[in-house]
Amino acid sequence: MKKVYFIAGLGADKRAFTFLDLSFCNPQFIEWVTPSNKETLASYAEKLFTYIKDEEAIIVGLSFGGMLATEMAKNHPRTKVIVISSSKTHLEIPNYLRFWRHFPIYKLHSNKIKNRAGGFVLSILGAKGVEQKKLQLQIMKDSDPIFTRWAMDAIVNWRNIVVPENITHIHGTADKLLPYRYVKADYAIKGGEHVMVMDRPQEVSELLKQIIST
Repeated sequence: MKKVYFIAGLGADKRAFTFLDLSFCNPQFIEWVTPSNKETLASYAEKLFTYIKDEEAIIVGLSFGGMLATEMAKNHPRTKVIVISSSKTHLEIPNYLRFWRHFPIYKLHSNKIKNRAGGFVLSILGAKGVEQKKLQLQIMKDSDPIFTRWAMDAIVNWRNIVVPENITHIHGTADKLLPYRYVKADYAIKGGEHVMVMDRPQEVSELLKQIIST
């Protein structure tokens, strides 16, 4: 059974993949480590790759994790990388996120603001049903505001324009956070939202199985 490394989205952890059927592989969930002061997204990706240590690894990155996986794909061309609900270059990031480069309102992030904004964030992510919303709210509650501020800063200052050949992109057509019209995806899930790993787990699982076994 193939070993597959999973990198979660911003502020999330392995619980983000709870609804997927990963019985076709041996999943390894990469945990966050503390970034250095002013560390770039690219350098942080290399830091995480030291926990993989396999030049032919299969890596699945979700949202922010997909951006990190893209940097890994660039530096390690023998890896097989799959990104879900993510952006491969800064050109695939919507204008409102790039706007934050000049007006970094995300630096106001705090636990108090995070808790009050929970319902709005859930609507943007597209979480549906009691179980999904409960899990997403718990993940948000557990997120580290210091890490989140660093990650947002790394995202808005990311300037990658290279799309590696060893990367496959899965995206939902109803993604509100990273709209489908901005990205060039290899596989589209019609009606899939940003958290389609929770909302459309069967379709995502089947695609992953297909891509990984090819």
